[in-house]
Amino acid sequence: MGRNLTFEIFRYNPLDPHSQPHMQTFNLEEHPSMTLFIALNMIRETQDASLQFDFCCRAGICGSCGMVINGRPGLACHTQTCDLPARISLHPLPVFKLLGDLSVDTGTWFRHVGKKIESWIHTNKAFDPDAQEERMDNELATQIFELDRCIECGCCVAACGTARMREDFIGATAINRMARFYIDPRDNRTPADYYDLIGDDNGVFGCMGLLACDNVCPKQLPLQDQLGIMRRMVSAESVRGILPEFLRKKLQGCGCDHTRA
Repeated sequence: MGRNLTFEIFRYNPLDPHSQPHMQTFNLEEHPSMTLFIALNMIRETQDASLQFDFCCRAGICGSCGMVINGRPGLACHTQTCDLPARISLHPLPVFKLLGDLSVDTGTWFRHVGKKIESWIHTNKAFDPDAQEERMDNELATQIFELDRCIECGCCVAACGTARMREDFIGATAINRMARFYIDPRDNRTPADYYDLIGDDNGVFGCMGLLACDNVCPKQLPLQDQLGIMRRMVSAESVRGILPEFLRKKLQGCGCDHTRA
């Protein structure tokens, strides 16, 4: 016999004019290796078929099942009930549009931010399908891959104090995305171009340094490291023409893998 788990789950359907936000209690017997994903499916199959939550891969790859678990953003498929107390509270991720119960629309938010930061390779080269693939140094390719592992689950955005207060803040995930393009040799943008995109309070200077994004990222991405690197880069760009060039270059590249000529 496993523990008797008590789930306090946020319920609200914004499309139903008669629905009111409230918490609903469900009880479930715990089984070995049970995850929140499994528990929620059992609740929906055996107790309340109307319970809304998102899922897809069950392997921490799609990012769909992000939710606030006992006050902390995380993935339901990565969270085992044995690591939680017997009473578990579940809320939808803040910042994003609520679709119903634990389901939120992260796609619209990420699509909007992706357009805002121009999240694509900027190059003047025309695509040649017959040309050989351009080779890249293995170490550099590994660095790019490390920053490209974001699954857009929204946990870092939901945990961010600035994002909770300001809807125009692009968040750590977008800054991490910019860092990925900054080190990509195929991208032709200059530090001045990046300064125009993220060199303000909506970008790198909006972060309050609370480190919550780093703390909750399920893929353990170095979000605060990248924010610091990009902040230093745009800071150096902002004093172009004021500081001597050799000092600006030193500031821009000091302790940073993201050096560019």
